[in-house]
Amino acid sequence: MSPNDNRNYDYTYSDFKERTEYNLIAELVHNNSNIVDLGCGNGSLITKLIKENNCIAKGVEISSSGVEVCKRNKLDVLHGRIDEALPFADNEFDYAICNVTIQMVMYPEVLLSEMKRISKYQIISFPNFGFYKNRFDLLFNGRMPRPTLFGYNWFNTGHIHQLSKIDFEELINKIGGMRIKNIKMLKPKNTIKWFFIKLFPNLFQILFICLLEKE
Repeated sequence: MSPNDNRNYDYTYSDFKERTEYNLIAELVHNNSNIVDLGCGNGSLITKLIKENNCIAKGVEISSSGVEVCKRNKLDVLHGRIDEALPFADNEFDYAICNVTIQMVMYPEVLLSEMKRISKYQIISFPNFGFYKNRFDLLFNGRMPRPTLFGYNWFNTGHIHQLSKIDFEELINKIGGMRIKNIKMLKPKNTIKWFFIKLFPNLFQILFICLLEKE
C-alpha cells in the first residue's frame, strides 16, 4: 500500500489538529450536551467539544490506531464500524456527529438512520462533489475529479460515495423523519466569493456542515 493512501488511516503518530470546520461544528452544539462522534479519528474534535462546550462525549472509530490514541488520551471511544447497528440506546445522545466521513462508508443510509435513532440532532459534514472545480476537471480532463480528493487519486482514496448537497438532501428525504435545521459553510475572506457561494452553494461551496433535527 502506498504511503499516500487514505483507505486505512494510521493515527499512531498523529497530533491533535484544529481543522477549519471544527469551529462551525462547535457553534452548532449546545454547551453541556451529550454527544457521540462517529468516525472520530484520533479524537481531535471530541477533545475540542469537551474542553470548549463542556460536553460529555463518546466516539466510534474503525481505525485501531485511532482508538489506541483516543484511549491513551482518556477518551471514551469504541472500536467498530459506524454504518451498521450501533451499540447505543434510542435517543441516548443530544447530538450524533459525523465529520467528513459519510462519503467513506459502505452504507451511508444506514449511518444516517442510526444517527437519527440514537440522537435528537445530527451533524454531518461532507466535501461537495458538485463543487465547480470538480465539474471543470471532469469536463475538460475527462477523469475522476480530483479537487475534493485532497491530494489522493481515485484508486487510493477512501471517498467511495461522493455526494453533493442535492444528493444529501435526496437521501434525507428518502430516509425520512429528519429535517435540515441549519447549514454552515466555509466563509472566504473575499466578499465577492462569499456572495456567490451563498447564491449558488452547490456550485461554489467545497464543504457543507449540516445540522439535522429528528422530526
